[in-house]
Amino acid sequence: DEEETPLIPVRKDSGKQRHTMMSASFNFINSIIGSGIIGKNSLPLFFPTLCLYFMADYTIILLIKGGNITGTNSYQALVQSTFGFPGFLILSALQFLYPFIAMISYNITTGDTLTKVFQRIPGVGPGHILAERHFVILLSTIVFTLPLSLYRNVEKLGKVNLSYHTIVVFVPTQNAWSFANWNAIQAVGLISFAFICHHNSFLIYGSLEKPTVANWSRVTHTSVGSAVLFSAAFAVAGYITFTGYTQGDIFENYCRDDDLVTFGRFCFGFSIIATFPLECFVTREVVTNVICRRELSKMEHVLITSLIVLACTSLSLPYDCLGVVLELNGVLSATPLIFIIPPACFLKLSPGRKLQCQNVIPIFLIAMGFFVMITGLIMIGLYPQDCSHGVEMFYCVQSNFSSTAPPV
Repeated sequence: DEEETPLIPVRKDSGKQRHTMMSASFNFINSIIGSGIIGKNSLPLFFPTLCLYFMADYTIILLIKGGNITGTNSYQALVQSTFGFPGFLILSALQFLYPFIAMISYNITTGDTLTKVFQRIPGVGPGHILAERHFVILLSTIVFTLPLSLYRNVEKLGKVNLSYHTIVVFVPTQNAWSFANWNAIQAVGLISFAFICHHNSFLIYGSLEKPTVANWSRVTHTSVGSAVLFSAAFAVAGYITFTGYTQGDIFENYCRDDDLVTFGRFCFGFSIIATFPLECFVTREVVTNVICRRELSKMEHVLITSLIVLACTSLSLPYDCLGVVLELNGVLSATPLIFIIPPACFLKLSPGRKLQCQNVIPIFLIAMGFFVMITGLIMIGLYPQDCSHGVEMFYCVQSNFSSTAPPV
């Protein structure tokens, strides 16, 4: 059966540990459920979220099928085989940009969440060094993200990524049914950011014990399906709770003295720390494929990894508005990587006329991708999200609390 034959030439390093389907699914879920899950979402966008789930699932499988047709084992090799060197350069830029900006957002999230966790420690107040986001970001980088990013094999992160996912329980507030504004296209870009995992699909596919299209389809359905359930839970609960006051980082809406949310911040902060290295793997591979075009020596591996992590950390220290970062990454890099390039490759590789039934969905996805990119960039410029890092919301201050919320 063709579906059970691993047509893509998978790289098999000597002594390299292979992933079971469950372990690969956990790595894939962790790749999807990053900082995007706590970005600003709303209940009216539940149906678009569901549609984006099917589209993401569809295009992930398209990539592997394209790899089967061309005999390639990476996203870059597939696009180069299909569109030549210009296509390779465009994809390489997008593949570098997406995980690079994602790592910046992970650092911002770490600084947002763990500073408030540390402030629940007796004696740690707003002026304490552990409540300083710059120090927390530097500390997590030195102790966790840089050492984990120095791994050479993605399989070693499987065990690290298994244990850190959590869901926070939300309590509804007043005025919960004020619906989204007309510029909700911005949230579509954010949701695109939350669901992209195409840039490391070949990495995880190649780590399977039995890398076949059938097994990969099961991993994809399980991983993306689980991610949409988590995202829907956060979106619905967050919308019901905070409506027009929802921040770019939804954890910023909760008060510092909420112990349950403090536990959620702690778990989510370490989930993000565990996700960071997976994105660094992809960024490093792009640099290796474009610049070095050979396997890195140990010294080169350490140097390039350190430079990537240092650059991300340097950019995340002065800027702390998570929502804008997520939206920009969504419309600028995630949208073409999800909706435009995979179906474009499929159309180019498909035999016969382009206007046939099997090509209707790919053509629709390409058109939608360009619409979301153009409209999303315009909306980000006209309607940037508010950002209030480290500022307690009005309802957290007892003296300002009233039954009537102030106007948005």
